[in-house]
Amino acid sequence: MHFSIIIPVFNRPDEVDELLLSLTTQGFKDFEVIIVEDGSTITCLEVVEKYKFQLNIHYYDKLNEGPGLTRNFGVEKATGDYFIFFDSDCIIPNNYMDIVSDFLNLNYYPLFGGPDAAAPSFTPIQQAISYSMTSVLTTGGIRGGMKNTKKFHPRSFNMGFDKQVYEKTSGFGKIRFGEDLDLSLRSISLGFDAILIKEAFVYHKRRTDFKKFFKQIHNSGIARINLNIRHPSTLKAIHTLPTVFVIFSILSIILGLFSFDLGLFIIFLYFIAIFFHSLIKLKSIKVAGLSVVATAVQHTAYGTGMIKAVWRRYILRQGEFEAYIKNFYK
Repeated sequence: MHFSIIIPVFNRPDEVDELLLSLTTQGFKDFEVIIVEDGSTITCLEVVEKYKFQLNIHYYDKLNEGPGLTRNFGVEKATGDYFIFFDSDCIIPNNYMDIVSDFLNLNYYPLFGGPDAAAPSFTPIQQAISYSMTSVLTTGGIRGGMKNTKKFHPRSFNMGFDKQVYEKTSGFGKIRFGEDLDLSLRSISLGFDAILIKEAFVYHKRRTDFKKFFKQIHNSGIARINLNIRHPSTLKAIHTLPTVFVIFSILSIILGLFSFDLGLFIIFLYFIAIFFHSLIKLKSIKVAGLSVVATAVQHTAYGTGMIKAVWRRYILRQGEFEAYIKNFYK
């Protein structure tokens, strides 16, 4: 099976360098790499040139349209039988392609996804952010830790699908946030089986500071409501937990101003659990402390995003929207 690895890029040459370097270490070699610059002002062309003798690599530059349509552009240029997508801030373990190739040859699925993790080389903040997005105490493990691997909805930082899926779905939609889940949900509704390959993980840097992390996750909360309107009944109870956290925290703080409040004590115990769980997993007091902050940011950002979207989409009956359009990357 010949694979096409497609990577949309926006102003991240240093990260692309690390990603391409990791692809040169793969044991399985039957793949091409397609880099699509999405209207970047700081391109990675020089970086790509470094690897043209080590990888079967192709570089394209286009006007900015967002990651979804940029991935579609890459698919149209691809020659593979199966398309694999990474975000530009990923680093790929050297056995990743072996794992995916072996799995699909034995158990073919037209759509797959894999989990993400933090590499030891990541900064403490990046490790804490990764913890807040993957821990069973924060997201319930829905991003790669679930036991039922056939109920997984692949996400674009680590996912793949074949030509038939692309032809039937027309690929990623125009929306900038939630475009990967939208494609997964549309594919599954058309009868395509999806699978989580737990062993096929990538190291995913995500955001480099809490301000950028808040903007990203706030938009994810908005996207969850947008997706539920596109795909009714896809909103699950676990998705609403950050909203419950925000409302519960606000009420607890208000009540705590007048007397002892059990709610604040429960929140305190929750963050204590986060600290020690992170400490046990990551073995760093600093990262454990930052994990508490990352979890608070993650819950607050997602919860307020959902609340804003519920108000604008269901109450005001407005159309799809996103936040921080002009300064998302700042």
